[in-house]
Amino acid sequence: MAGASPILGGLSSLPLARRCRTKRESSWDRTGGNRDYIVIKPGETAVIADLEGPGCIRHIWMTGGANELYYLRKAVLRVYWDGEREPSVECPLGDFFGLGHGVPQPFVSLPLSAVGAGSRLGLNCYFPMPFQEGARIEVTNECRTDMVLYYHVDYEVYEEDLGEDVLRFHAKWRMEVCEPVEAEVNLTGEHNYLILYAEGRGHYVGCVLSVRASTPGWWGEGDEMIFIDGERWPPSIHGTGTEDYFCSAYGFQWHYNGPYHGVIHSGSTYDRTGRWTVYRFHIEDPIVFERSIRVTIEHGHANDKGGVWSSTAYWYQSEPHIEFAELPPVEERLPPP
Repeated sequence: MAGASPILGGLSSLPLARRCRTKRESSWDRTGGNRDYIVIKPGETAVIADLEGPGCIRHIWMTGGANELYYLRKAVLRVYWDGEREPSVECPLGDFFGLGHGVPQPFVSLPLSAVGAGSRLGLNCYFPMPFQEGARIEVTNECRTDMVLYYHVDYEVYEEDLGEDVLRFHAKWRMEVCEPVEAEVNLTGEHNYLILYAEGRGHYVGCVLSVRASTPGWWGEGDEMIFIDGERWPPSIHGTGTEDYFCSAYGFQWHYNGPYHGVIHSGSTYDRTGRWTVYRFHIEDPIVFERSIRVTIEHGHANDKGGVWSSTAYWYQSEPHIEFAELPPVEERLPPP
């Protein structure tokens, strides 16, 4: 079919012949030894992949780290498509792979996983990331000490151009200190926590949400409210509670890892304070927008709970994209004690 994309994926496409070259960029030791990693000095940026298109990144794996607390929050991952000047992916390294609060914690989902033991896990991403002209992946070390990084970037190269309907992958992290709001109802969404605001054509495919709850009581009574294509009130998508959006029920009672949703960190089951990280991926049910999307969620019922909220949003869209959240300096990204 004219204009069809060369990109295939998933179980159902495995029997189909692929017309591409499969390649990898990695940190293998160019001397032939076993020093299969790079060292990134404090304040330096390493370009770990600079690819020519058309192509599609199919898998990213990383491990390593720094001898420093919260190195997962201090290191930054950036990805640029097709010569763009502003990154389409900009996240603390750990948060991109689902590890909230800068804390290593094993989990397995369909698009993201962190596997192993201890503080240095194997981090995996399977979100397909197509590009027409090129792709550049950078890792910046904002720690005070050297950072060791092992990596694989597995990708395909095509002879034919991508179809015009192939969108670019995006991921963005933001953090906010949410103050309790004194209100019995919320019929505007004005004080909700913002997960994503994007302009263009595309679809939202999920988020990882991390909460450091400071107000005793269940912070998860907040509804998700997703406003599509500039709509005001009511939103196209209005949920019934935070745990409901993340596909649980009656709170998050334990850790569990599903393909599309799960709980990575769980805080106090007594007063609901502490660190929580949950995820929800819209793999089978992406939320489509033609002009814009605003993904929000209440911090408690009618935003009545306080705490530090942070999130990584994942979505696909046409370029150019807008900058909806500036990455804070490293000192401001660190989680509260």
